[in-house]
Amino acid sequence: MTDSTSWRFIDLSVNTCYMNMAIDEALMILNSKNKSPNTLRLYRWNPSAISIGYFQGINEEVNIKSCTDSHVDIVRRITGGGAVYHDYNGEITYSLILNENNSNVPSNVIECYKYLCQPIINSLNNIGINACFQPINDIIVNNKKISGNAQTRRAGVVLQHGTILIDVNIEKMFSLLNVESEKIKDKLIKSVKKRVTSVQAELNKNIDFNIFSQNLRKTFSELFNVEFQNQTLTEEESNLAIQICEKYSSEGWLYQR
Repeated sequence: MTDSTSWRFIDLSVNTCYMNMAIDEALMILNSKNKSPNTLRLYRWNPSAISIGYFQGINEEVNIKSCTDSHVDIVRRITGGGAVYHDYNGEITYSLILNENNSNVPSNVIECYKYLCQPIINSLNNIGINACFQPINDIIVNNKKISGNAQTRRAGVVLQHGTILIDVNIEKMFSLLNVESEKIKDKLIKSVKKRVTSVQAELNKNIDFNIFSQNLRKTFSELFNVEFQNQTLTEEESNLAIQICEKYSSEGWLYQR
């Protein structure tokens, strides 16, 4: 089912944080069994959510009460990295599920990040934002982070997913994360405002999510020299994602560290 020149594109969809992570894992599992094609998927999070890296402890990283009060969900990823606030109105998330045997994915981790982030950089450049890759896994604009990315490899398949900040609310983000004191929080907010940016901040105008999604599709297709087939999840993929979703929404998975 996988092919080196024909990949699948799943257009911008909206899911809970649990289902978003479950779909990524389901596609990874089925791709390893040659039952699912190489896929670029774009999505948003509703409700907004905090995702924590696989190796993080939720109690150390997240203000659970603040998340509950703000109706913000929390999920643990299977990828590493830090805690991320996924604002429904503030970002597009992408995931790439690629088989190592037919996708030219570099084996070196940093080179792989650089390779897979380049289409995003091109998409930003296309709309007038001068972006570049910063190792290990960030995309920056004028030394400010606009995209963070995470990756894992299992059974010969690479899963890379990451955020592209369309808008950013630093105060909201820090209200949901654990910080030692209000004094330190104020310093962190000022520091992060100097180190994080967004598409709308750079262009000083609102961005249409769907138009930017098509821009992403185009640059991924051009750079990787592949033809995208616009498709949705298969029944097998959907059923597996529903099963896996139970894990991501369970306290056992969330509180395992």
